[in-house]
Amino acid sequence: MTPKAAIRAEAETLFAAFRAEGAVPVEADILQPAETLLDLYGEDIRARAYVTTDPLRGEMMLRPDFTVPVVQAHMAHGAEPARYCYMGEVFRKQDVAGPRASEYLQVGFELFDRTAPEQADAQVFALFARLLAPLNLRAATGDIGILMAAVRGLSTTDRRKSALLRHIWRPNRFRALLDRFSGRAPMPAARAALLDHLQKDTPEALIDAAGTLVGLRTAQDIAARARALIEDAATAPIAAPEAALLYDLLSLQAPARAALNHLRGITPMLPAIAPAVDRFAARLDALDALGTDTQTFPFEASHGRTSLEYYDGFVFSFHATDPTLPPVASGGRYDALTAVLGAGRSIPAVGGVIRPGLVARLKGEI
Repeated sequence: MTPKAAIRAEAETLFAAFRAEGAVPVEADILQPAETLLDLYGEDIRARAYVTTDPLRGEMMLRPDFTVPVVQAHMAHGAEPARYCYMGEVFRKQDVAGPRASEYLQVGFELFDRTAPEQADAQVFALFARLLAPLNLRAATGDIGILMAAVRGLSTTDRRKSALLRHIWRPNRFRALLDRFSGRAPMPAARAALLDHLQKDTPEALIDAAGTLVGLRTAQDIAARARALIEDAATAPIAAPEAALLYDLLSLQAPARAALNHLRGITPMLPAIAPAVDRFAARLDALDALGTDTQTFPFEASHGRTSLEYYDGFVFSFHATDPTLPPVASGGRYDALTAVLGAGRSIPAVGGVIRPGLVARLKGEI
């Protein structure tokens, strides 16, 4: 059997397993409209998407995954509740030669159900764990929703909270912002020099003195940005206790039940996370009911922060022992994505994908 045939055979097996769980097979066009989708995928996928221009349809891209087009189709035509499965190639550019392919098969499962989201999380994870059990993979889980709730609950300006939320998927940038907003890091020299310049005159006067505008930003855009910088410089640092709790949360990595106990302990000091922690607890109970030992179940509060930017709750992945390989499977909850694509409607949704090429490789079939 050729490598492609072996991969296709694994994909068919996984696809059949998802269909056996009641999932309806769906298709998605290989060419997708780029404008809307690139904003939803985030920086990493945007930089790696194959983008082209169609004379009639405008900017298009080869699909980098299935979830967004599946959500679009469901929000336009789907009934509730719903389960979908799919199989096909996805495309992502790579910067360096290595084990990460630019074109590979992906098999996925998506579950839309508003009745019991935490049980749906547990069902999807348990399904993937069962299908991948023969490979003895390492599971990793997290909950982006807890970290988002902590940021939204900070006693600081909406602008600073928005900046932290925007960069939550870029750990280095997020920490640099948190260090600056909490006063742990000095203001960058270039920003300090710019502020000194801005405070000597009004933004409008400085813009007029600079001469002809170059670029796409209008004078009004530049003036608004200047005022935002001045306002931020006058904002008090995030309170030390709040910042310490957020740093603690970023580093939390423990068996799930121990992590839950820790989160319960800090919730009185960071009450904004209480609903997300309750959801985490309900998910663990649902996992226990499905036979998962949550006393040893892995949990890392920062897990998933380098994945697709539409996740906003439970996230999971399965990894081989070879650290150079990408995750064999990954997924999570993306409720907010359904609201973005639903034109005023939304529904809780969770799903995941498996790379059958890696499954075949780990089985020694290719």
